[in-house]
Amino acid sequence: MVPPEKEAYFTPEKLAIQAQELIHAPGVVARKAAESFDPARAALLVLDMQLYFLDEASHAFIPSASAIIPGVAGLIHQFYAYNLPVIFTRHTNTAQDAGLMAAWWRDLIAPDNPRSAITPHLDASRATRIEKTHYDAFFDTPLEAHLRDLHVQQVVVTGVMTHLCCETTARSAFMRGFQPVFVVDGTATYNRHFHIATLTNLAHGFASLALVADILATLEDG
Repeated sequence: MVPPEKEAYFTPEKLAIQAQELIHAPGVVARKAAESFDPARAALLVLDMQLYFLDEASHAFIPSASAIIPGVAGLIHQFYAYNLPVIFTRHTNTAQDAGLMAAWWRDLIAPDNPRSAITPHLDASRATRIEKTHYDAFFDTPLEAHLRDLHVQQVVVTGVMTHLCCETTARSAFMRGFQPVFVVDGTATYNRHFHIATLTNLAHGFASLALVADILATLEDG
């Protein structure tokens, strides 16, 4: 398999402008999160923000991932402040549970790999942590049951990778009756092409698109 081209299509200095360009890109018909995001019904999902994807020395390093950390951290802080659910996932695999992940990728994240840890730049101290083994955070995990126990009806999707775990989880949430709000500048992947493809598909039939600022403004307005 030819490795995908990597680019820093998000940078800390220009993230706001870059995110606006993505949400208004040709073919992306976005629904405004300000019209649909409902804090009383929502939980924040922080998918796979692990050193495996954030460490420059890792072959799976995502150049744009560090740029989204401040925004995701801000969402986490505000969700905690309003006592709203925050859920972190950690992706790992063993030979027994990898399934087709083992056939598709040349390397798997072993549970004892130091890079499997969630980045210390995000506060997971008050969050629920869920271990997952596939792209879909609902697959063979307690996520759905946990959300239903909390009477959650809407999931705000952040993390990595946009076009793999984030998109798959958003679609899976939709199929289970949870309204996905997909955070344009709170997700990252290898390149802009992958990111736009996800936004185009999800906005057409699965998810409302949001910017971090949209969600924070709605929270602050109460």
